[in-house]
Amino acid sequence: MLGLRQSAAARALSFVCQENAVSVLERQVIDFLGYQWAPILTNFLHIIIVILGLFGTIQFRPRYVTGYAAWLVVWMTWNVFIICFYLEVGDLSRDSDLVLTFNLSMHRSWWMENGPGCRVTPITPPPSWAPEDHRYISISGCLMGFQFIEVAHSSLQILLALMGFIYACYVVKLISEEEDSFDFIGGFDSYGYQGPQKTSHLQLQPMYMSK
Repeated sequence: MLGLRQSAAARALSFVCQENAVSVLERQVIDFLGYQWAPILTNFLHIIIVILGLFGTIQFRPRYVTGYAAWLVVWMTWNVFIICFYLEVGDLSRDSDLVLTFNLSMHRSWWMENGPGCRVTPITPPPSWAPEDHRYISISGCLMGFQFIEVAHSSLQILLALMGFIYACYVVKLISEEEDSFDFIGGFDSYGYQGPQKTSHLQLQPMYMSK
């Protein structure tokens, strides 16, 4: 019964890992197109850890699965920060170049110009303060703001990470129970236990009586 539960939980966790990997790969492409260097590095690290977590799930390696579960906590925290960044919670501003692009470019989210219904109109001549290697554009007609698309992406990552964390903890629990059960059943054999042996001969000792 324990083996069936472990196998079912491992299959569920494998499915979550695969869905997570596919969604992050899609997000990685979008971040590359938008020159978002901080998310690019974080996504790359996440993909590696997802692969290790999937390997640990298939091979029933609790250390890999535990490490994957611990990383998911960090991943959820990062996505909460992304949501707060695009919604400009507190002192955060999505117009800051330093946070996501390391101040290497003036690019924003790829969805800013390529969102559903967005129309991009170049403005000529550009203002005097605009860099020569950048174009000055006007964006209109967007059916949804790019910040809400980014929030939706991060919310999906949090949902998948939460599911992965729950299943990872469950898989580690089942693996630990199976190892404890195996040690209990095979413990006597592993230590070479032998039961008490009956002796066939009695050793007689002399008796002395005082007068």
